[in-house]
This record gives sequence, C-alpha cells and structure tokens, in this order.
Amino acid sequence: MFFHIKELQYQAKPERPDPLFAKKLQEVLGGQFGEITVAMQYLFQGWNLRGNGKYKDLLMDTGTEELAHIEMLATMIARLLDNAPVGDLEEAAKDPVIGAILGGMNPQHAIVTGLGAAPTDSVGYPWNARYTIASGNLLADFRANLNAESQGRLQVCRLYEITSDRGVRDMLAWLIARDTMHQNQWMAAIAELEEMEGKVVPSTFPRKLQKEEVAYTLFNFSRGNESAKGRWAHGPSMDCCGTFNYVANPQPLAPEPHLPPAPPYIFDTPPGVVSGKGPAVPPCY
Repeated sequence: MFFHIKELQYQAKPERPDPLFAKKLQEVLGGQFGEITVAMQYLFQGWNLRGNGKYKDLLMDTGTEELAHIEMLATMIARLLDNAPVGDLEEAAKDPVIGAILGGMNPQHAIVTGLGAAPTDSVGYPWNARYTIASGNLLADFRANLNAESQGRLQVCRLYEITSDRGVRDMLAWLIARDTMHQNQWMAAIAELEEMEGKVVPSTFPRKLQKEEVAYTLFNFSRGNESAKGRWAHGPSMDCCGTFNYVANPQPLAPEPHLPPAPPYIFDTPPGVVSGKGPAVPPCY
C-alpha cells in the first residue's frame, strides 16, 4: 500500500524559466539511468524478493524515495517551462536570446505534455522497462544498483555544471547528496553479502562443474602486454579461491568448425556456392 504526501521531499523551484534546460533535465527523469529507472528497478527487486527482512525494506525504502525524486524533477521541469514563449514562435524568435532558447526547446513540451514533464529522456526517447534489472539474486542486483547510482550521480553532476540557476542547482545538490548515500548503502550491502556468500555470482553453482583451469586466467587479446601489469593478472584471486595467471599468447583450444549444410527447404546459399565450386542452378533461373 502506498500513500502520496502532497509536499515534496525537497524544494524544486527555479529562479527563472528555461525551456532548454527543461529538455536536458528530462535525461535524469526518463533516461537509462534516470529516476524512473531506479525507482522501478528497486521496487521490482523488492516486490520479487522471496522473503522479508532488512534487504527488502532497504529496497522498498529506496524505491519509494525515488518516486519522490520523479515528482521533484517533474515539478522542476514544469516550472522551467512556465512562461515559455511558445505562442508566437516566429515573433519571439526575433529576440536572439529567446530564439536560442527556442532552438533547443523540446517541442513536445508544448505540443504533447502541455508544458509538463514526460517519461522520456532528453531527446524524447520513451522510458524503457528494459533499463531495469531485477534478477532475484541480491548480490547481482545490488551491483547493478551501484552502477545505476554511479551513472545517475555522474549525469546530475554534469547537469549541475551546465546551469547557473541557483534554484535548479539547489535541487540538484540534494539529488547528488542522495545519490552519494545510495552508492554507499549499496556498497555496504554488497560487502555484507560478499562476506556471507563470496564474491562470485551465483555462489551456489557447483565449482566442480566449471572449467577450473581457466577460471582465473587473463588471456591477452590485444597488442602488447600492458594488461599483465594489473592486479587481475597475478596473485590471489579476489574471491580467494584461486590464483590469477596471465597468458601472453593464447592459442585456440578447438579445431576450426565445419557446419553441415542446412536442409534444402531452408533455402540457404547452396553449399557449392559457399565453397566456390560453382552455381547450383542455371544462370537463367
């Protein structure tokens, strides 16, 4: 059960209208690493978690907070669009400053959403549920969450530098701080899970079924040997279950594959043509 509190979690009020920045702000609302993505990702991870306890509460707490961030961003976008000169565009564009703003404005903000936000990114691409990850494995999911918060904070920081509006910066500073917390909480949860079940996901797959002889090998598939200098090439593995090793000149371990021809009813390119032995049908066919 959800309740909507009418007050915003934090203020979202710009100093002045800015339709161009409203378009840019859409990225952290409906983009791949925007607030809609993390809200849906955390909520579905929580809803799908088979069991209760602190991890489910953490997911539901954070997912619900992200819904609040969606409302803050939608409110900010709407306010940035207030008094936007969208009535007589031709007349307004005679002013060079206004013309520059209109040149980058998202026309759908005026035509489709009535000077409001949309569940899209900064170029109008609709939000996509495939941005989200909810696998049922907490360690895998929390690592995905850490990546989402890292990318999201990066984008909000870039937006902070783009604008000089003190009201917008104030709200973005709040979001940046919350992303700091969220990165830290996922790192804490990851460390806790790794301590209990190891670092490699999934931890329950029988190790005897994997090819153990290559489980800790770095194959050099690029020119030079710079990659050999890394921590990943020598010494104990990060999961403490093996020793890293480095193969400078990897060799193929299987012969060249030769696939049999497909049945005639598949109508692939005839085998004789593929092998260069000649056409399979008369040229006048």
